[in-house]
Amino acid sequence: MATNQRDLEPGVQRDFSRSMTYGDYLDLDRLLSAQHPRSEPAQHDELLFIIQHQTSELWLKLMIHELRSARSLLISDELSPALKRLARVKRILEVLTDQWSVLATLTPSEYAQIRPFLATSSGFQSWQYRAVEFLLGNKNAEMIAVFDHDPPARGLLAGLLGEPSLYDVFLHYLSRHGYAVPAELLERDWTTPHTVNDQLVQVLSGVYAAPSEHWGVYETCEELVDLEDSFQLWRFRHLKVVERVIGHKRGTGGSSGVEFLRRALDLTFFPELYAVRAEIGR
Repeated sequence: MATNQRDLEPGVQRDFSRSMTYGDYLDLDRLLSAQHPRSEPAQHDELLFIIQHQTSELWLKLMIHELRSARSLLISDELSPALKRLARVKRILEVLTDQWSVLATLTPSEYAQIRPFLATSSGFQSWQYRAVEFLLGNKNAEMIAVFDHDPPARGLLAGLLGEPSLYDVFLHYLSRHGYAVPAELLERDWTTPHTVNDQLVQVLSGVYAAPSEHWGVYETCEELVDLEDSFQLWRFRHLKVVERVIGHKRGTGGSSGVEFLRRALDLTFFPELYAVRAEIGR
């Protein structure tokens, strides 16, 4: 007679008096006790809001880990493992983008019950998000002041501001492998965002004109475009969820809200990789 039950196998560990458990390894007691709703009276939906953002921060931590590694691998000319790191970052961005759908179940009326308890806290103040943007090349020294209250975060971001971005190290990789990258791009001020360079567009045009002759570089260029596309989709989904939940109200951190988020969609990490598309087939 069917029992609709799976029996525990004899070899399954049962005694953990001297062994590490799943909870021990993941430090679950601390992780699962890190949610502290502040609403009074308590609001059912606040836990959703907290977990949405805490899990995003965990994924951002992994993105920083992978982007730093990809950058280091490019510096040492290890292209294939660097591309593996970028592939993982793209998958993380897919998860982050899909995750907005969970927060979108929060209605404007429900969010209104939580919002007063957020005070001036805002996702804009995520130093990990800013670190990812700096690693990808969206440098902005003005952002550092937002973290004056947090010296470790401020120090980390100030360090990243002065370091080459992922794209900067890719351009140095190209130069080391015989591509005529303009000197001003190799010796530029890393604390500023990269802007489109017509000479570099022409260099990349040669790559796209003969992909089979430049396969490693061609593949990397397309991986970077995939990465930016994924990041922009994440930005756009964030914008649309904010628009859905609060409309065009100002953000809790003082920004203009939706319009501020919309302007981020005009920013690009790898401008020549988009500009080159207009040159293909000419």
